[in-house]
Amino acid sequence: MWKPSDLRRGREPRGLEHPVERDPNAPIIKLRGIEKSYKSGFGRTYVLRRVNVDIKPGEFVTIMGPSGAGKSTLLSIMGMLDGSWEGEYYFLDYPVHDLNSKERNRLNREFIGFVFQSYHLIDSMTVYENLDVPLSYRNIKRSQRKSMVADTLDRFNIVGKKDLYPSQLSGGQQQLVGVARAVIGNPKVLLADEPTGNLHTAQGLEIMELFKRLNEEEGTTIIQVTHSEANAEFGDRIINLVDGWVVDEDPYRPDAAPPEGADA
Repeated sequence: MWKPSDLRRGREPRGLEHPVERDPNAPIIKLRGIEKSYKSGFGRTYVLRRVNVDIKPGEFVTIMGPSGAGKSTLLSIMGMLDGSWEGEYYFLDYPVHDLNSKERNRLNREFIGFVFQSYHLIDSMTVYENLDVPLSYRNIKRSQRKSMVADTLDRFNIVGKKDLYPSQLSGGQQQLVGVARAVIGNPKVLLADEPTGNLHTAQGLEIMELFKRLNEEEGTTIIQVTHSEANAEFGDRIINLVDGWVVDEDPYRPDAAPPEGADA
C-alpha cells in the first residue's frame, strides 16, 4: 500500500506510473468540503465555503464569479500553492490533505503546470533558460532537458526568440512563453489564472485557441479562472462561485444567492 513517505523517497504509487490502471472516468481532482478562512476581529471571514468539486481527466473547466468570490484561492488550492485550508482534496488518488509541504511540492512539480496573468517569467533569463527552469527542478538529465526545450521551442514556433529576454517580447509573446513553460514537462493538469487579462483581444484569442488545442489534441486537463464569457466558451463547463460558495445560479444575476440553508 502506498504511503506518504513514498513521495519523500522519490517513489510514486503504481497507479500514477501506469494511469491505464486507474478508472479512466475517476476524477483527477476531487474536493470535498473545502473551506478557507482567516481570523477577522472576534470571528472568521470565509473565502471558500464547503466546496465540493470533481474534475475529470481531459476536461476544460472554467471557474467564474464576481471579484472576491474565491476563484483564485480555489485555483491555488488545486495547484497546491496554498496549504492553509480545511477539507479533503484528492489528486490522482493522492490524499493531498494528508501530505506535508514537501510531498505537495513534489506532486506540484510532477503533474501541474501554471499560467499566470502577469506571465511570471524570470527577467534575467532568456526564453530558453525560462523554459529550462521547471525541468531543472526535476530529476531529468541535462541532455534530455536540452531536447525537451528544443522540441518545445519548435512546437510553439518561438525558436527565433530563444535568446531574447522577456523585456524584448510583447505581452502576447511573453504569455506564449509562459504557456510553453507550463506544459514543457507534460503536466496532467494545466491551471490558468486570468491568462488573457493583460493581453489585447487578438493576443488573448491566440492563447485561448492554444489552450483548446492542448485540451483536444493532447488531452491536457485545463482549469481556468476568468471573468471573460468569451474565454469560458472554449471550455466544457463552468463552476460558478459567489462569496466562496459553488452555486448553480448565474453569479452575475442580482438575485443569485448561496445554497439554501447556507450560513452567511
